[in-house]
Amino acid sequence: MIELYYAEDDPDIARNVKEYLEQKGLKVTIYSTIAQIRQALKIHVPTIVLLDWNMPDGHGDALCQWIRSRWKELPIIFLTVRGDSRDIVAGFHNGADDYVVKPFELEVLYSRIQALLRRTRNVTDQYLSCAGIFIDQNSRTVSCHLEEINLSAAEYELLLYLMLNKGKTVTREKILEQVWDVKGSYVNNNTLTVTMKRLRDKLHQPPCLKTIRSVGYRMEDTL
Repeated sequence: MIELYYAEDDPDIARNVKEYLEQKGLKVTIYSTIAQIRQALKIHVPTIVLLDWNMPDGHGDALCQWIRSRWKELPIIFLTVRGDSRDIVAGFHNGADDYVVKPFELEVLYSRIQALLRRTRNVTDQYLSCAGIFIDQNSRTVSCHLEEINLSAAEYELLLYLMLNKGKTVTREKILEQVWDVKGSYVNNNTLTVTMKRLRDKLHQPPCLKTIRSVGYRMEDTL
């Protein structure tokens, strides 16, 4: 499912956009302040972001820069009343992929979202996130609450496998098979236990990485 975060302080516009896009099958979350959407992004990366420019606690251009500095390929669309050519140029300069001026037609907005996602369709799978832990599969980098974490190859592959199966319990046997055996590195249960301990220590003992006693492990989002 396409997940969309929308920063908009006008409740009527926010409601209309949310209702229309959800009828099209998108999952839309509204944030009425920059602080709220920043906090949400520190926990989970959506498929695409819509930004208003004038927000009660700041400006969308600064937020766009902040997002782009952390997720270089996350699709961003400005949706704003500021239609002056200088504002539009500034929006693109600050990292936006598209710019829609209010008033707008909902059908046109949806078409622009679809067009942008067609151009960036691989980004949906590039970023994995769970409760503040992020993986950028293109660069093979990992961060925890925006702090970059240096993992060994085995630790990275273990975390990646758990993130790709987020919400599912995976057995120790399956992990050994997928993380080590398929690469020709036949190891025992103790190797998994040690690698998991090191991974947890580096990620500051994240509550989202759960041990399922006598079975295996599960990554799941936490409130």
